[in-house]
Amino acid sequence: MNFTEFLFEKSAELERDFVLGNKETISFSSLYGQSSKLASYLAYMYGNQQNILLVSNNNRFFLVCYLGIMLSGNVCIPLNPNIESENFDYIAEQSMGVTCFIEKRLIAKFNFRSLKTINDQDYLDLIGQQPLFRKNISFNTNLPAQIIFTSGSTGRPKGVVLSHLNLIANTSSIVEYLKLSDKDIMEVVLPFYYCYGLSLLHTHLRVGGSIVLNNNFILLATVLNDINKYKCTGLAGVPSHFQILLRKSDSFKNMEFPTLRYVTQAGGKLHNTFIQEFIATFPEIEFYVMYGQTEATARLSYLNPQVLKTKLGSIGKGIPNVQLKVIDEFGEQINAGEIGEVIAKGDNIMLGYYKDMESTKETIRDGWLYTGDVGTVDTDGYIYLTARKKEIIKVSGNRVSPKEIEEVIVSFPEVIDCTIESIEDEITGEAIKAIIVIRENAKYEVTEEVIKSFCRQKLDRYKVPQIIEFAQGMKINSAGKKVKEV
Repeated sequence: MNFTEFLFEKSAELERDFVLGNKETISFSSLYGQSSKLASYLAYMYGNQQNILLVSNNNRFFLVCYLGIMLSGNVCIPLNPNIESENFDYIAEQSMGVTCFIEKRLIAKFNFRSLKTINDQDYLDLIGQQPLFRKNISFNTNLPAQIIFTSGSTGRPKGVVLSHLNLIANTSSIVEYLKLSDKDIMEVVLPFYYCYGLSLLHTHLRVGGSIVLNNNFILLATVLNDINKYKCTGLAGVPSHFQILLRKSDSFKNMEFPTLRYVTQAGGKLHNTFIQEFIATFPEIEFYVMYGQTEATARLSYLNPQVLKTKLGSIGKGIPNVQLKVIDEFGEQINAGEIGEVIAKGDNIMLGYYKDMESTKETIRDGWLYTGDVGTVDTDGYIYLTARKKEIIKVSGNRVSPKEIEEVIVSFPEVIDCTIESIEDEITGEAIKAIIVIRENAKYEVTEEVIKSFCRQKLDRYKVPQIIEFAQGMKINSAGKKVKEV
């Protein structure tokens, strides 16, 4: 089954709104109708399995184009509207895209050369007289559906190729463990060019739920008001979202959210201090810690809220229909307490990296995705990440995980965020630098010596940062994820 057909399997004729909000709304039936007509246009113009770029913020234009491209049997490449022109040129050239759907206001940013563009003011005219797309009963689900470009180790974007089967499998798993239904309404602050954001779109469309689009998380009041105004049952965020809500917002902790059933957190580790703070403030809201990668379509594991307190710091276990294990350097599964690399297997694992067989063979071996994340397991099989392979710092021969130090420093009440980096040192090889963000209107002065003294109480001496730098705010990208200097 084509992935778009899978999403609309039970909702294509629903007249109620899928998208709620002040600015834009669209019903299930209208969304399906417009996407289906666009699919007919694309199939007529380009056939299938052609790469088509999509550059847009979260809006109706994005939804119609995204779903229509995949329904037509072509491959969607959603891109960050803030992408650098150099990276856009690289992706457009590498992918040999046949056309680009783009918001009109963004067109002046890029050089399209011979690449045809279709903007948000013209696309409805193109599909006005088109028939609904004819379903393909024998559709091959192993065909590529989309390519998500992520930051590559060489500095060039790396394309993750996801099939219709990958998307169907991951969507089904997430719906199952979050127990989603047509009663669920998600406040969406994550962009759709990001796999975590797309997973919110996929799951709620599949079950007949609804979404509220909010592209301005920086305006916290609008997000919080949305949750109550539209009776949202879910909120999804990356670590910075929860750090900002808990430490920068004066109103969040004092508000009530009677309809909010659960929140999900992924996109990096949220330190235990913030999780404890959240569940202490909102004990009635289920808090799902989740772990994933673009290479796994979105999700790989989750921690059941029922065991959150007893397994704090864990990423949980594999999601339904996904095998997850930690292995040593010889490929053997580790025992509890040992350290190894997390690997995964399931129908959600990518087809490979676009035009990069070498990296694909290195990352997928014997059907297993090698995540590059280092972790351990406890006696109950719960997995705990310690670091990325490339993040480990070696100080005088001692292996140090940045996450351990960050966890200690953010437990200091006046700290909003901490980033640990390594710097070269003639004596120790590498030294530890802490970049710290202090909350505004702190109750007392926080100095370099105050932080070091606090660390000495909780860390071995070689783990105490030699250099402390205070920053004005967190460096985050447009997906809300923290940006570390390379």
